[in-house]
Amino acid sequence: MPSDYFPVFVFLLIAVGFPVMIIALSSIVGPRKPSPEKLMPYECGVDPIGSARKRLSVKFYIVAMLFVVFDIEAIFLYPWAVIFKDLGVFGVVEMGLFIVILFVGLIYAWKKGVLEWE
Repeated sequence: MPSDYFPVFVFLLIAVGFPVMIIALSSIVGPRKPSPEKLMPYECGVDPIGSARKRLSVKFYIVAMLFVVFDIEAIFLYPWAVIFKDLGVFGVVEMGLFIVILFVGLIYAWKKGVLEWE
């Protein structure tokens, strides 16, 4: 019975050992010549202004969460569109209700001023 798990243990050993070996090898072999410019935070090719530890407004995180929620909801439309013909009227009504609920959530966020960036 334990011999049945031998391939799993070998795969686990490789899965854990290979990344550890690569990280250790890169730290041993890789060049180490730090300079102030290399240690500077990278901001899309633009010199950073201010501290990298700057506190952000809570609105930033709320807008980010709203983006993720609406993005995930939009992703749900793709599988529905693929099998649209197989679902019939029930599928259209169900997706219409889904879009209406999504739209009501957007209107609610809009009315609350969450989308206003000041």
